[in-house]
Amino acid sequence: MGIIGSSLKPFTATAFKAGEKFYDVSEKDVEGKWAVFFFYPADFTFVCPTELEDLGEHYDMLQKTGVEVFAVSTDTHFSHKAWHDASDKIGKLKFPFLGDQNHVLSQNFGVLREGQGLADRATFVIDPDGVIQIMEITCEGVGRNANELVRKIRAAQYVRDNPGQVCPAAWEAGEETLVPSLDLVGKL
Repeated sequence: MGIIGSSLKPFTATAFKAGEKFYDVSEKDVEGKWAVFFFYPADFTFVCPTELEDLGEHYDMLQKTGVEVFAVSTDTHFSHKAWHDASDKIGKLKFPFLGDQNHVLSQNFGVLREGQGLADRATFVIDPDGVIQIMEITCEGVGRNANELVRKIRAAQYVRDNPGQVCPAAWEAGEETLVPSLDLVGKL
């Protein structure tokens, strides 16, 4: 079975979020909301802080559109706090970091690198029903683009709110959508 269209599996993870005490997060905390699970290989690395900083620049806007972001690595919540305290890029981030040292989330999403104990560089967007709508996995050396993630989330939200319509390639909010029908077959 493919992961797109599948449901978020049960999990519990300890989170670190700037200015807050450690706290537990589970699938129940995601119910009824849009959520991004942003997996990265490890704290104190190279591409990861650039991606997380890029995502952080979009966090307030994502929050305004009802989207929560969870950064996830197989490091502990203690490591996340230490990285936050040591790095200027990570220190300014407001979203929670989940510790997945038991590999439950990484296995649930199918991104655990067997034998390495690290997660792949992967992004998953979950809708308010707990269904995975978007996924992206890149190789180790290729960072992700938060602008493209935001565009995809807006498209997924639009499609959910407008049944029967679909968003064409490179669609941006406010642009024309398509209504699949026999009239369109062979005309695009």
